Amino acid sequence: MTAVGKGLQHKTMASAAAEEIRNRILSGSYPPGFQLRQDGLAGDLGMSRIPIREALVQLESEGLLKILPHRGAIVVKLTAEEIEELFNMRLLLEPFLFKRSAPLLTKEDLKVLHLIQTRYAESIDKLDIEAWNELNTEFHLTLYRYAYSPRVVLTVHNLLVECDRHTRIQLSTIRGDRERAVAEHAELLRLCEQGAFEEGARLMYAHIDHIRAGLVALLSREESVEV
Repeated sequence: MTAVGKGLQHKTMASAAAEEIRNRILSGSYPPGFQLRQDGLAGDLGMSRIPIREALVQLESEGLLKILPHRGAIVVKLTAEEIEELFNMRLLLEPFLFKRSAPLLTKEDLKVLHLIQTRYAESIDKLDIEAWNELNTEFHLTLYRYAYSPRVVLTVHNLLVECDRHTRIQLSTIRGDRERAVAEHAELLRLCEQGAFEEGARLMYAHIDHIRAGLVALLSREESVEV
């Protein structure tokens, strides 16, 4: 195999490893504070340490892991203060992206968004946690597809990934928040169809801020119990 071929193979395997490890973190199989070692992961996933190492570096860039010298990688445990930081970044960026992109959405885009919304509502009803987080990310990123701000969209994508495992805890715990999330997505689409983009941006802010407040309250309670 050529050097280029080997490089592509490692890249593909690293992506597959990153996806599997990410799913295990988001599902709670690897909880906060869990230690991941390259040898153990290589044996578990049936690949060499090279793509595992690349996968861990990728997941560290997403904020899911912290790589420590001589200790391997540790699944990050966020504090209430860190949740505040993540969601405050989303509050700054997502209404901005929405206002840039939403006026350019086509009828076909809105049709796609309605299909995502339908699948999202079904996943909520079925308590399919993995599906609803994937569909939530797809919904938000589709809304921002015409923002023409690739660096900002990439940052938001990473923020959504970081927030994912915490958001699913909140939605799993509070039924009212699940129903609210579905309703707010539907309202965002209605506002897009009516051309009410400023109102839609305000709703996007409120949508994110409600999740932020619920998660901060939840984490603050957990931290007070641990103390």
